[in-house]
Amino acid sequence: MTENTLALVFPGQGSQKVGMLAEIAEAFPLIKQTFAEASQAISYDMWDMVQNGEQEQLNLTEHTQPLLLTASVALWRVWQQNNGVVPAFMAGHSLGEFSALVCADCMAFSDAVTLVRDRGRFMQTAVPVGEGAMAAVLGLDDAVITEICADTGAEAVNFNSPGQVVIAGKVAAVDLAIERLKEAGAKRAIGLPVSAPFHTSLMRPAGEKLAEKIDSLKLVSPAVPVVHNVNASTESDPEAIKQLLVQQISSPVNWVGCMQTMLDNGVEQTLECGPGKVLSGLSKRIHKPLITFNIDSVDGLEKALAGQ
Repeated sequence: MTENTLALVFPGQGSQKVGMLAEIAEAFPLIKQTFAEASQAISYDMWDMVQNGEQEQLNLTEHTQPLLLTASVALWRVWQQNNGVVPAFMAGHSLGEFSALVCADCMAFSDAVTLVRDRGRFMQTAVPVGEGAMAAVLGLDDAVITEICADTGAEAVNFNSPGQVVIAGKVAAVDLAIERLKEAGAKRAIGLPVSAPFHTSLMRPAGEKLAEKIDSLKLVSPAVPVVHNVNASTESDPEAIKQLLVQQISSPVNWVGCMQTMLDNGVEQTLECGPGKVLSGLSKRIHKPLITFNIDSVDGLEKALAGQ
């Protein structure tokens, strides 16, 4: 692994689980120290919630977002502590983009923890529970999915990998889209257990509230280029980054585009900096030759360090 071919990727919602990072935290006290720092910012014991809470508690968006961001930042600090190389790029899936910006020294960690907690609250309240839905669509061309969504009132919101797209919108629109997508030849089109239609135009009220919060924060130019979900491009201007984060909440996550940007610029390895292996799986689907590492365990960290 060399500096100019490594990208760090940061997972979003769905990677959280009770007990995450327990094993690696025993080896590296920096994990718990990072969680303690975040707990001070939002006034509850985040490590206790992760280790001893209920999964339903972790799945509440206002909890999920700061917990995952903290887990990613903790692992990044361990990577640095062990002389892991500085990557050529960083990118995060949805919430993970905030993790990337913290690790790229663009945004203060304490600011980000409270910001994503509020982001979770804003997203949850933008559409009343039960009125929105999301569904995963497998095995159908992106253009066909987008066209059917346009006809049914749903929206294509996550372009995760070739043949894997997530759609969202009002319940009736998503149900109708699922029916039409299956008729069009989708291998699978199944509803997801989420509480709101994330990354749709229905999230614009959440974006407006986020804009008020983010406007008062101090951001600086990232020390490592971060590829943004909205346009699959990097940005160095802090004010432009703020706008991209606001837009992201109601815009599709173009993860395929983000990965392609990094591939086009010489990336050959991805290091998933967070719990789970969701993004590693997507990386392989996007570009099979990619070498993927995960550092949410001692074994995974050792393998990644040995690979550099």
